[in-house]
Amino acid sequence: MKVNGEHLELVSPMTIEVLILKKGYRQDRVAVELNGRIVPRSEYGVVLLSNSDSVEIVGFVGGG
Repeated sequence: MKVNGEHLELVSPMTIEVLILKKGYRQDRVAVELNGRIVPRSEYGVVLLSNSDSVEIVGFVGGG
């Protein structure tokens, strides 16, 4: 699977929620695109990822 352009090999099924946590993001501070489709935050815990997926995780940064 590709995550933000980097190859990541899945050894067991993983949800988007688990991936976000493993990558060090806060679930309430990101947007996730899976295979070109924005995934609603409510689906992060149920959508299973596979090795053929392409995932983009975008973190929101506050500032002023």
